[in-house]
Amino acid sequence: MSSSFGELPPCALKRSVFISSHLFARRDARGRAFCVAVFVLLAATASAHTRSLSYSLWDVTDAGAMVRVRISRLELTRLALDPVRSPADERVVLSMLPEVVRMSAAGEWCTVADPPRRTAASEGNLAYAWRLECGSTEDRAIESRLLLDVAPSHMHFARLRRAGEPTVERVLTEAAPVWRIDRRAAAGPDSTGGTSLVGYLALGVEHILTGWDHLAFVFALLLLAGGLRDIAMLVTSFTIAHSITLALAVLGFVEPTGHVVEALIGYSIALVGVENAWLLSGKGRVLPALVVTGVVAVAAVGSSLPLLAVAGLALFSACHFGLLRRSSRPERLRAAVAFSFGLIHGFGFAGIMMELDLESVRLAPALFGFNVGVELGQLAVVALVWPLLLALRRAPSVSSWVDDLGSAAVTGLGLFWFLTRSFS
Repeated sequence: MSSSFGELPPCALKRSVFISSHLFARRDARGRAFCVAVFVLLAATASAHTRSLSYSLWDVTDAGAMVRVRISRLELTRLALDPVRSPADERVVLSMLPEVVRMSAAGEWCTVADPPRRTAASEGNLAYAWRLECGSTEDRAIESRLLLDVAPSHMHFARLRRAGEPTVERVLTEAAPVWRIDRRAAAGPDSTGGTSLVGYLALGVEHILTGWDHLAFVFALLLLAGGLRDIAMLVTSFTIAHSITLALAVLGFVEPTGHVVEALIGYSIALVGVENAWLLSGKGRVLPALVVTGVVAVAAVGSSLPLLAVAGLALFSACHFGLLRRSSRPERLRAAVAFSFGLIHGFGFAGIMMELDLESVRLAPALFGFNVGVELGQLAVVALVWPLLLALRRAPSVSSWVDDLGSAAVTGLGLFWFLTRSFS
């Protein structure tokens, strides 16, 4: 995330500081260290971005191609550019795009016949279009090196259309920035030259391994898990839930609002981190009250979240802490929370797939491969982190510090993401 999402109101920031400073109030000296860790992490993440993505559509003819590129304003801040506010930055972008998103034919770059111009785009995004002329129809290739100099993990989704042929797509990355196309490239789903089932599986793995918010949520769940049975319940609940909403969103049955989903993901992380802190500090009454009051305060100072969503968060949080205080089997409630917030994370996973707007013939294998990749990536993280946490528990003093510091760090990250996304 970045401060480019909007300035955080001072009163909201003060409330977040107040909540964080009381998370470990009953842990004495260690509590102060934990708060320091929270704010160090907040400062470190203040300049971070979300996943780096851009998109292009290529209408290819014998003469050349019509190119349309879409990128978010936030992504362009990586290059210190804001074309909306600065005409000079707009000129830089207009001259840069044909140099980094381009097509070649027979070993020669296609020339720009109609220069780039800005076109209509959804809120928060910028779209540009231009026309290319190519001297040959042979050995054509599409290349994107957009943002790779400043964001090596950047992914560019290119879609190729030809008259009378199916639309195909390809994910371009630093490792594979070139897509070689020819007459056979759009002949059918089995020989398209587009991203394959295995390619989408790899994309799902990469998506989860670079999705720090999702990983933070999984880590928070693992932190106080009691054993393999607890791990199985938590992972299964989270997996079933996000698989459901991922499919619903990608198939078009539900249309989630992007910034609301992202804010709720941040809240889910913060709540699990706070829950860990609350369990560690003895299930007092102050911390749940602070959480509910803080959520209400976010709405009171003018966040962009719908009032109903904020009210739902406050009610959910109050009920959850109340049930957890009375429960003799808290692991079951934590599995229920993993399922509940897994539904929200599924909408977050769906963002990339929805943006691609795939045709039906490509949708099923892409969705299946992507979802399997997400699960494999998640299981890999669990397989690495859980044995380490288990080993640390053999030294109770070390394990206590890990639990406390880990919970504080997760809470700080979740608060930052929730507040910045709420005031986007």
